[in-house]
Amino acid sequence: MLAKVYSAAVYGVDAFEVEIEVNAGGGLPNIIIVGLPDAAVKESRDRVTTAISNSGYYWPRGRSTINLAPADVKKEGPSFDLPIALGMIAAGDDLDLSEAENYSFVGELALTGAIRSVRGVLPIALEARRSGKKAIFVPEQNAREAAVVEGIDVYGVRNLRETFQFLKGEHLLEPVKEDLASFFAEHQVYDVDFADVKGQHHVKRSIEVAVAGGHNILMIGPPGSGKSMIAKRIPTIIPPMDMEEAIETTKIHSICGLLDPKHSFVAVRPFRSPHHTISDVGLLGGSTNPTPGEVSLAHNGVLFLDELPEFRRSTLEVMRQPLEDGKVTISRAAGSMTFPAEFILVAAMNP
Repeated sequence: MLAKVYSAAVYGVDAFEVEIEVNAGGGLPNIIIVGLPDAAVKESRDRVTTAISNSGYYWPRGRSTINLAPADVKKEGPSFDLPIALGMIAAGDDLDLSEAENYSFVGELALTGAIRSVRGVLPIALEARRSGKKAIFVPEQNAREAAVVEGIDVYGVRNLRETFQFLKGEHLLEPVKEDLASFFAEHQVYDVDFADVKGQHHVKRSIEVAVAGGHNILMIGPPGSGKSMIAKRIPTIIPPMDMEEAIETTKIHSICGLLDPKHSFVAVRPFRSPHHTISDVGLLGGSTNPTPGEVSLAHNGVLFLDELPEFRRSTLEVMRQPLEDGKVTISRAAGSMTFPAEFILVAAMNP
């Protein structure tokens, strides 16, 4: 029996659709996952089989082949656990999941069958809508994050049994709804205010001019003169983000796993203040599987470099491209990725 389920994977700041094919055949018991899976995806065979058994379902005991297409792009993370499990149950019970081709599934499975939150749900939901899916099933903790995407039903699911019973028509789920306008307005609140700064009229006037023109700023003054305090409040006088900027910023924070489940949307200008010991990769982004760095996390906001002379020269040199182009391109043997990086650079130093 062959079962087909759809999911998506994050690549850079966007996502691409992944078709998961599960074929159950005879032969010695074995589960083979193909399609360039990383270690986390390969380990899913043990999580999935245990979760299926603990949920009270049957899975094929013979040779099962699981293909993640397209096969020429590396798949990372545990987010394929849920669709793989659904495909294995369908293949084992010889069920028709043709209706599920209109859905997309993403989620990590616990051994009990519970579904845990994953990173990058917002770009995955955007990709599901782009590919014409009617609905997307995500972990309950990620439901509000995905619900900001209009034009697609978002279901927050808690466990494997609940999801499979919905597909069989035995359980009813209600899609998660968000009033995007009120949700957006509710989250556009800062913890600090530029009005907190007393005095320093010449500094405040200079910053107002710099922000109005989108210029970078260097503040020089003795310790305790208020440089850091002023810098933290600069995002509050930048014009509020529009919806497109907010979604783009939230995508980056979602990929890095920095979203709070209670505030699953970045509606205020980000403020990033890395320590002066940060590495080139930490600031620019990179590693084996390139992920966004601090310059991208500050996209549409402020990047604050305190004690500027303490930063390594090589670290400051890598900022040349993002400051000039508003984006950063990272090239590795596996490929090249481009992350957005439009920000106001604010630096501070002692005389």
